[in-house]
Amino acid sequence: MAIWLTERNRVLVQGMTGSEGMKHTRRMLAAGTAVVGGVTPGKGGRVVDVDRHALPVFDTVAEGVAATGADTTAVFVPPRFARAAVTDAIDAAVPLVVVITEGIPVHDTAALWAHSLDQGGKSRIIGPNCPGIISPGLSNVGIIPADITTAGRVGLVSKSGTLTYQLMYELRDLGFSTCVGIGGDPVVGTTHIDALQAFEEDPQTDVVVMIGEIGGDAEERAAAYISARMSTPVVGYVAGFTAPEGRTMGHAGAIVSGSSGTAQAKQEALEAAGVRVGRTPSQTALLLREVLAA
Repeated sequence: MAIWLTERNRVLVQGMTGSEGMKHTRRMLAAGTAVVGGVTPGKGGRVVDVDRHALPVFDTVAEGVAATGADTTAVFVPPRFARAAVTDAIDAAVPLVVVITEGIPVHDTAALWAHSLDQGGKSRIIGPNCPGIISPGLSNVGIIPADITTAGRVGLVSKSGTLTYQLMYELRDLGFSTCVGIGGDPVVGTTHIDALQAFEEDPQTDVVVMIGEIGGDAEERAAAYISARMSTPVVGYVAGFTAPEGRTMGHAGAIVSGSSGTAQAKQEALEAAGVRVGRTPSQTALLLREVLAA
C-alpha cells in the first residue's frame, strides 16, 4: 500500500524539454514511473525520444490529460514560469501536482493555493521547493533517488530533501510505503498533517517518521494532530538545534525569532504528544527501530 502515488499514476512532466526536466524524466522512467508525456507551451506536437520511450509534448496540461489520461504532473520549470505552470495544472483538475521548482516567490505560492481552493481543491499540490514523492518499487515523481531504499511499511514526511534521503538510506532494510518531501517554504500545498492523516488511514504503514526543522509552527500543529488523531506511532526529528537565533538557515521558512520556531520548542511539543524525537538522523533511525520492536 502507498499514499497518493502508486504504479497506476500516469505522469506528465511540465518542463520536460528543458535540461532539468529531461534529466529527471529519465530518472523517473528508470524507476518505473509511468511518464506519459510532457508539457512545454509552444512546443506542442513534438514527440521526444527519452531512453526509447516516445513521449508526446503538449502545449497545455489539459491537452496532455485529454490525450494520455494523466492524473499527475511533475513541475520542473524556472521560478518565473512556475505560477503559470501550476495554474495550468490546477485548471486541468490534475489530482496530484508535484512542484519541484525552488525560488518561487511566496506571493505566487499563496496565490496558487488560493486559486486551487477557488477551483474546489481538486488538486493536491506537493511543494514547492521539494524533492517530490516516492512509493518505492511502484513510482517516483520528483528528484528523490530511487535506489537508496526498498519497499516496506514505514511512512516518511519531511520538510528537508537531504534529510529525507538520509533517513531513507538509514532505514533501507525496513523499507518505506511512501516518502513525501513537502518542501520547506513558508507556504506549501501539502502539510505534515495532510501526510500524517493519509498514513494513519493506510493499513500497511506501521510507523511514521516526521522530519521538521526550525521556523514556523508546522511541527507544533502536527504534534497537536498526533495527540488527538493518530494511533499509528510517530518518530520525529527536528533539524536546527544549533542554528543562530534570527538567521535564516537553508529553506526560506527556516528562521527562528525569539522563542518562536525553535528546535527545542518543537521537540517539547512533539514529546508531549507521545512522539519520540531524535537529535540526529542516526538516533532517529534507532528510535524508530525500538518503536517497531516494542
